[in-house]
Amino acid sequence: MKAKVKVTLKKGVLDPQGKAIEGALGHLGFAGVEHVRQGKYFEIELAETDRAKAAAAVKAMCEKLIANTVIENYDIELA
Repeated sequence: MKAKVKVTLKKGVLDPQGKAIEGALGHLGFAGVEHVRQGKYFEIELAETDRAKAAAAVKAMCEKLIANTVIENYDIELA
């Protein structure tokens, strides 16, 4: 089973990388870009075939290592 995990900064957390990308896009001529936030994306292949067990395992991975839950949110999609 494949898990797709999207990690993003929580609302209100400063995002200097997103700000830098936003400025660079403007300098490259992309008008109308008003706000950019950056994040991380992971694809994890699991041997587990039970959806509930796979979801629980990936949630534990996110809580322990993949996401800094103080400043980041994560979203899990199982495929």
